[in-house]
Amino acid sequence: SLISEFDKRTGIPLVLNTSFNIKGQPIVETPLEALSTFAGTGLDALIMGSYLVRKSGTPRA
Repeated sequence: SLISEFDKRTGIPLVLNTSFNIKGQPIVETPLEALSTFAGTGLDALIMGSYLVRKSGTPRA
């Protein structure tokens, strides 16, 4: 299953599905909205397709 394969690859036996939006705001629909929402959150990184966006000062893992 997806969860078993993810656990095998990462050691984390969990997959979480959630909407990408800030409380009270509509769900993100475009890359520009994703970047804007990302900037207003406590998230450290955002992956969009083949792009990884990090906030400045976020250490590389």
